[in-house]
Amino acid sequence: MARVPTIVPITDLRQDAAAVLKKVRRSREPIVITQRGRAAAVLLSVQEYERSVYERDLLRALARGEREVQNAEGFDLDTVMGEADRLLNEDQ
Repeated sequence: MARVPTIVPITDLRQDAAAVLKKVRRSREPIVITQRGRAAAVLLSVQEYERSVYERDLLRALARGEREVQNAEGFDLDTVMGEADRLLNEDQ
């Protein structure tokens, strides 16, 4: 079941921004900021924003890899594993 987002009117944000920021950091959930009763922005903690950027980049890489597999592009597993072993051995 989908969670109902926390909604904060812009006037509440103006009056007590510190409390809203504390709430977004504590809950780790986005807060929807409304203006005139309509969603205007989404407030995220830096930690959650960085996590979402990382996940989006990972999904893009997976999609790119899937396209390469479908188009018979890229490298075979033995080549990739050999290169990974070589790079790991360089660090030692």
